[in-house]
Amino acid sequence: MIKRLNWTGRREGEDVWFHAEVPGNIQNDYARHNGWGDINYADNCLKYKELEDSAWYYRAEFDADTKEKVYFISGGIDYIYDISLNGEMIYSHEGMYTKIEEDITGKIKPGTNVIEIKIYPHPKREGASGRSQADNCCKPPVCYGWDWHPRVLISGIWNDAYIETRSDDHIDSCEVSYVLKDGCAEIEFKVEGDCEIELYSPSNELVYSGTDKKIKLENPLLWWCNGQGEPNLYSYKVKRGGFEKSGRIGFRRARLVMNEGGWNEPDGFPQTRSVPPTQICLNGRNVFAKGSNFVNPEVFMGTADFDTYEPQVRYAKEANMNILRIWGGAGIGKEVFYDLCDEYGIMVWQEFPLACNNYKDDPHYLEILEQEAREIVRTLRRHPSIVIWCGGNELFNHWSGMTDQSLAIRLLNRICYEEDMNTPFIPTSPLMGMGHGCYVFYFEEKDFEVYSEFNNARFTAYTEFGVPGTPDEDYLKTFIPESELFPPMPKTAWDIHHAFNAWTDESHLCLKTIKKYFGEPGSLSDITRYSQWLQSEGYKAVFEEARRQKPYCSMALNWCFNEPWKTASNNSLLAYPSVPKKSYYAVKNSLKPVVPSARLQKFSYRGGELFTAELWLLNDSFESVSDKITAFIEIGGESFRILDWETPESGENKNIQGHILQFVLPERDAESFTLKLTGEKYGENSYTLRYKPKKIVVKSDKMNL
Repeated sequence: MIKRLNWTGRREGEDVWFHAEVPGNIQNDYARHNGWGDINYADNCLKYKELEDSAWYYRAEFDADTKEKVYFISGGIDYIYDISLNGEMIYSHEGMYTKIEEDITGKIKPGTNVIEIKIYPHPKREGASGRSQADNCCKPPVCYGWDWHPRVLISGIWNDAYIETRSDDHIDSCEVSYVLKDGCAEIEFKVEGDCEIELYSPSNELVYSGTDKKIKLENPLLWWCNGQGEPNLYSYKVKRGGFEKSGRIGFRRARLVMNEGGWNEPDGFPQTRSVPPTQICLNGRNVFAKGSNFVNPEVFMGTADFDTYEPQVRYAKEANMNILRIWGGAGIGKEVFYDLCDEYGIMVWQEFPLACNNYKDDPHYLEILEQEAREIVRTLRRHPSIVIWCGGNELFNHWSGMTDQSLAIRLLNRICYEEDMNTPFIPTSPLMGMGHGCYVFYFEEKDFEVYSEFNNARFTAYTEFGVPGTPDEDYLKTFIPESELFPPMPKTAWDIHHAFNAWTDESHLCLKTIKKYFGEPGSLSDITRYSQWLQSEGYKAVFEEARRQKPYCSMALNWCFNEPWKTASNNSLLAYPSVPKKSYYAVKNSLKPVVPSARLQKFSYRGGELFTAELWLLNDSFESVSDKITAFIEIGGESFRILDWETPESGENKNIQGHILQFVLPERDAESFTLKLTGEKYGENSYTLRYKPKKIVVKSDKMNL
């Protein structure tokens, strides 16, 4: 039986106890108690700086008048802490992902008992600043500050914590493993003692009942990712006496195989090193992985729950995505997130909590890393959605300085092999052959747009690329004070919320780019409209180009999908907490399993200019497809039918390259024109591009000049 606790907290050095939400984060509780207001508003996030070096206490009382065994259970406490019961130390730990099951039967007393947890100040490497302060601990470095995340160091009981009484029938643990072989699943229930086992099909039909812990299931329905089949999940019940454990299992095989053409690189003896494999092979089928990078959905990670995660995973599915890369800097999500990915057919690329640092070969750090990593793998390996383990983000870059000989990387590889050997492991992203960037629509220093940059690129996987964009005007008004709304300026809430000085003085609002294409914006409405326009067209260009480069390219994941707080401009497709931007809908259309597509050369055109586009039919489905596609140009209220293209049959999971469209743009009084591709079978795809008349028409009462 589980006994929920009423927790209170206090800051060391202060006598006042306040209500503490569990799961949650103690800094959030303290701020709420002291009336600090919404962290998202204006500069409220700066108040948390004063809390960084504080220690904290949690306290709860419970009665334990029982003859059964009594345990203190927690899914995780962040980060260095001691636990005391009735004034006696019972547990001391470093690390936030290790679960606690502490038998306190012999330590409790009749009547009221008091459990207290002391959480020590955040680890910070001496002499370091920013995220590098986290390079000798397993705490997610994102809370030390990033170009889209405020510096807010959090701690506390971030996962559930309670008292549990256990009878002799209690099943301490039950894990189900399997091997797919010769059309059947050889299933093993790893549970101590005699139990009754029931296994149910995805349609809830009983397929096995008995006491055997090893069973064979003939021709199991496989778990497929979104767009490739059903994410079939079997359920099970393990019973002993009056106690029952239940869970789900999905049967799948995930591998990383060499990309087509990868073995041809390099082309000279001794032909090493070739690019590493990034092609996901799911159940024997090569799948083009299209999705996004997923970050912590809340600044206060402990507050995330089903209602936080469900809309985000659902939006990913509805956007025709099939994979999310769980970026290492943000750490590990709560298990409900992975349950949702299992249900919605979203593959998960899971990184360990390492990012953009050189994690030293320090014995203490490696000891904690091994402890935490084993717990992470053992917790998550049951999820069919987990298809890739990864050491962390950007570890082999010059700003990190790690290599595949770094002990942390070698350790993580060993742990993944020992604990989940049939799921692929890669040391970091990017690896040779992969692409990270670019992260803007237009790069002034090198004078290129996303079109020229990606049309001329050649990567096995685009695992990060971004185009920034603002949310809607009304949304901005919810957290930027009215006096600061227009014009956007540095050293205001715009700056704090990453519109300026995020990683350059221009990011992420990119006002110079807006002015380049549209001139001086006259209002906040102009800024949001132009910014959203560029983000939508930029993301369409990159996602579709990556698909065109299949089969050498096997993956396209934009940076990023979600955000943990309200940003003034960001590369995300969802504004916090789960508000789709206009770019979300553009990407959703570009990622349809079969979609007509145009390879464009640039964004801005003038009247009288020859517009050229290369037509394609993109096909990620495992069917051979064909279509009749009609291309239109719409400008100034007129529509011009340019051509009809009857495509040949594509073959399974193959694209079709088609006609070259050419059209001289007429002189019109318009700011944009639209290329619309309409397929009889697979619907419409369109591109709205900048248009400038060749001649400037000035109207007056007397004459037109």
